[in-house]
Amino acid sequence: MNCINLISKIELKNGNVCGSDLSAVELCRYYSNYGADGIIIFEKSENDSEHELNIDTVKDIVSAVDIPVYLGGNIKRLEDVKKYLYAGADMAILDLSKESNSAMIKEASDRFGKDKLIVTNGDSKAVKLAIDNGAYMVLADYGDSTDYGVKTIYEVACDFDIINSNVNTEMTFGYAFGLSDKAIDYMSLKHKMSDAGFCANITKCIISFSDLKTDEKGLIPVVVQDYQTNDVLMMAYMNVEAFNATIHTGRMTYYSRSRNELWEKGLTSGHFQYLKSLEIDCDNDTLLAKVYQVGAACHTNNRSCFYRNVYKKDYKENNPHKVFEDVYNIILDRKANPKEGSYTNYLFDKGIDKILKKVGEECTEIVIAAKNPNPEEIKYEISDFLYHVMVLMAERGVTWEDVTTELSRR
Repeated sequence: MNCINLISKIELKNGNVCGSDLSAVELCRYYSNYGADGIIIFEKSENDSEHELNIDTVKDIVSAVDIPVYLGGNIKRLEDVKKYLYAGADMAILDLSKESNSAMIKEASDRFGKDKLIVTNGDSKAVKLAIDNGAYMVLADYGDSTDYGVKTIYEVACDFDIINSNVNTEMTFGYAFGLSDKAIDYMSLKHKMSDAGFCANITKCIISFSDLKTDEKGLIPVVVQDYQTNDVLMMAYMNVEAFNATIHTGRMTYYSRSRNELWEKGLTSGHFQYLKSLEIDCDNDTLLAKVYQVGAACHTNNRSCFYRNVYKKDYKENNPHKVFEDVYNIILDRKANPKEGSYTNYLFDKGIDKILKKVGEECTEIVIAAKNPNPEEIKYEISDFLYHVMVLMAERGVTWEDVTTELSRR
């Protein structure tokens, strides 16, 4: 049974959402946090300058969300497909009403892979031909409907069945909500769809609260971490109602022992926590929640409740992410605040050609070191290379987050 994905849709003009003052990044982050299965972006540009602004915004959106981004709107040639995918889009949208788009499907599929192409605006015959030539997903755009009930979803499913009867392929079906859906709680809508017998994209919890070991009051402690940095943010308690509410809504809900009531984190402060994963310890008596934290986790407005150090020994930091970020930040500081005698400032002063020359030299040093059976030399040369690459990154405005996002996308 094919699931119906709930996909949000926005249009970009000059890097901004058309017809709205909302930040495109914040709007798409909202969609992601509230359970949308993907985001369709149509970028509207009339010249190269507008096109570049839109592409930069798309890159920012891709970095901010954890759901697929589908990008279309201004594909005239194969290089435009490449540019969309290099911006971080999971798939490029080809408009079958444009002859040039239909003609490039096979070549684009051969070059980038069929799982990178969506087709839209075609009848069943055009869709079948597009899929035969390498397209993967079919998008049916139902505009900015305000009827989000099960009946509408059913009607959409029926329309997709008509298309599906004419083609023999795996397809993901999407319902494209327009800008008016910012108030939509996608998680709640998915549960309504599921209750009505439709296949919805819902993350299932593989245990029930009865599998957990609670205290005499029916409570279990929950340690909360930032899902990207693993920073510990807070600790709270859940009872069965809080646990089920968290799983159902995707937003962290706890039980307040002082007030003897449920509390959804952020409901009054706006500092919501959106659940990304939930793990249980070996004794089944403690939960570990990894979340996307809006603002501060602590009522003192500190990012974490654990902000007061009472004991600390000096130690070497070996967390790769932390080490890379720390070194990169030192390089950025040198760029912003030059220091006399600094080799880093020497490289910045000499400019991009000198930096590139050093990167090339360090590449060669790694190749030479790799011929030596002693791995110590390789480690030394790779470290030199990474330092010079980070100088290049700082010079060109590329961050480690940009790089890790790209690697994760691949």
